[in-house]
Amino acid sequence: MKKLRVVVLMHEDLIPPDSLKGFSEVDINEWKTEYDVVSALEELGHHVFKLGVRDELGPLRRAIDEFKPDIVFNLLEEFRGEAVYDLNVIAYLELRGVAYTGCGPRGLLLARDKSLSKQLLSYHRIRVPRFVVCRIGRKIRRPRGLDFPLIVKSLTEDSSMGISQASVVHDDATLAERVAFVHDRIKTDAIVEQFIDGRELYVSILGNTRLTVLPVAELVFRRKPPDGVLIATTAAKHDVAYQERWGVDVRRAKGLPAETEQKLERIGKRIYRILGLTGYGRIDFRLGRDGEPYFLEANPNPEIARYEEFASAADAAGMAYERLLERILRLGLDRGP
Repeated sequence: MKKLRVVVLMHEDLIPPDSLKGFSEVDINEWKTEYDVVSALEELGHHVFKLGVRDELGPLRRAIDEFKPDIVFNLLEEFRGEAVYDLNVIAYLELRGVAYTGCGPRGLLLARDKSLSKQLLSYHRIRVPRFVVCRIGRKIRRPRGLDFPLIVKSLTEDSSMGISQASVVHDDATLAERVAFVHDRIKTDAIVEQFIDGRELYVSILGNTRLTVLPVAELVFRRKPPDGVLIATTAAKHDVAYQERWGVDVRRAKGLPAETEQKLERIGKRIYRILGLTGYGRIDFRLGRDGEPYFLEANPNPEIARYEEFASAADAAGMAYERLLERILRLGLDRGP
């Protein structure tokens, strides 16, 4: 690949330093994705401009006008404090005719709303857990047939924000408490869905029209937390001490029947296309006790740090980290502005 002028777009609080020297593992964990992407692109010889934004587009406009990038590598996960507003930033890039990596506005819109994506996929006869949406300010009503245990999540936030062991509830009183927590603390509507007790599996996909499915990965706990269920909580995803204590890891799924793995790959590609994802994405499933995969959520532009889920899946397929980033750049360029 020729050397490119690349704006790496991120939240302004996550602009990484030039070196890891003097920083603790906890410090690095905050901006490891941004650091890994920037440093790898620089090692590949690309001319990189680190751009942080928070709540206005002026810096992005100036970077486009003055730096004149060939492409924007999008690591932005929120804008003005709202996860769902990042799609508007990408829409601005499209209006300016600037190529970018990852998912477009349509895919971001469909995937970010867990209710909308589940309704759409259910229409296409893809298994999803039964669910109900609890809007802020409205009375909680559990539909007939939506039986315990249930899991309560934010309707629109990702990265397991607000998810803990308390998110799995077993009666109406704790259901009401957890929905109130999401409303008051996360400040979004809540989605309440049937808890599928089984293996949590991740299908990572690269591509725009022609898709490459990476090896299926699994969330594993080498030691089970006391009185806990094995779910991707905020701590399991982001707390280094918690991960070490309970041996939390995401690794290539072992012992899956060949037909199950093939089914996951096939359904994963269908979901990717139905939701309009492009560039790269991860589809999360729970494998029920009946051996059937249930769709949990789609993650456009998932975590892309060097040793996290997506890059590890690519490595399992024989794709080094630098090659993965160049593939993502090429997919953005091939799609065009």
